[in-house]
Amino acid sequence: MPKTAAFDQFSDDYDQWFEENRDLYEAELEAIRQLLPPAGAEGMEVGVGSGKFAVPLGIKIGVEPSEEMANKARNQGIHVYPGIAEDLPFPDDGFDFVLMVTTICFVDDVGQSFREAFRVLKPDGCIIVGFVDSQSELGGLYAETREESQFYRDATFFSATEVLTHLEDAGFRTIKINQTLVPGLSPAVICDGFGKGAFVAIKAQKAGLNPE
Repeated sequence: MPKTAAFDQFSDDYDQWFEENRDLYEAELEAIRQLLPPAGAEGMEVGVGSGKFAVPLGIKIGVEPSEEMANKARNQGIHVYPGIAEDLPFPDDGFDFVLMVTTICFVDDVGQSFREAFRVLKPDGCIIVGFVDSQSELGGLYAETREESQFYRDATFFSATEVLTHLEDAGFRTIKINQTLVPGLSPAVICDGFGKGAFVAIKAQKAGLNPE
């Protein structure tokens, strides 16, 4: 069942975080931007929210179960479809890439979400998944304090290793991993791999047959 109540009720509060933490937001954007396919590729964001990532990254199509957040994205020119990650409202083989940013912690079934992304991607398409690593200091803090959060109370946090396993199980092959928000470094620094940064972005390509 979609976890939309907090986003419908407190959408302005959610967006305020990006304004108050502009340096962290810009770092996350850059970590993802470096993984995007060349200009002209048609992409779609799952869990597009209010468009905080789709708009600056030039993505015009999104899926969002929260009507309040979806309306905000529509007001910025995003074509938003109502729906959930586990059951995308698109035919097979339609997109060059699928983006999911801070979405997987809110889905009911991350494996099914990745299988659906696999399904709607073209044969050589890719998925880009951005998330807070549960093994990082920030991820641990979010997990410890989630009962106090309007948004993360029902969230499930994943480690980078767990996300990679789910992607592989869905039929994806990892291409590149970026990490940022590394303790002791400027938020603007983007590093390869994972294990140091709080925010991880993984790019993986559709490969072989999607497991049943």
